Amino acid sequence: MASERQFRLRTKFVATRNVKEYRATIPVWVNQDDVVLEVGCEWGTTTALLAERCREVIGTDISPECIERARKLHPGLRFELMDAFDVRAALDLGKQFTKIYIDVSGFSGYRSLLDVISLLTMYATVLRPEAIVVKSGALKHFVSLCTPWGRSEGDER
Repeated sequence: MASERQFRLRTKFVATRNVKEYRATIPVWVNQDDVVLEVGCEWGTTTALLAERCREVIGTDISPECIERARKLHPGLRFELMDAFDVRAALDLGKQFTKIYIDVSGFSGYRSLLDVISLLTMYATVLRPEAIVVKSGALKHFVSLCTPWGRSEGDER
């Protein structure tokens, strides 16, 4: 059952369609005071771009091979092995993340839309960042079709 508390989140969600849009958000959403978590960093390319704009960044991925390669390509950055759905592991990183970037490419189709929404909700309710930027074409398309309902005075229906 839904509770009123779940609708009081202050986290802003930014949906992007592809890696170009995902990375284009960095100068707009990230500043020098931010502590950023990237979930699904693969080889660390976006993590390195984030590092140029924020105080601290941690890149995470479920693949040990990706983490190993990211560490070799970007030795000055922190990369950790982590399953995106293990929010407890994100808490165990010991940081108060102000922004979270999520690039979980396996969740790109409409069948995975509920997984993406679940992931966003978990991170928003547990870590409470100011914003979460997610690369999900399905989510971006879905949101573009949504209109929040709000009855105004004089609305007869």
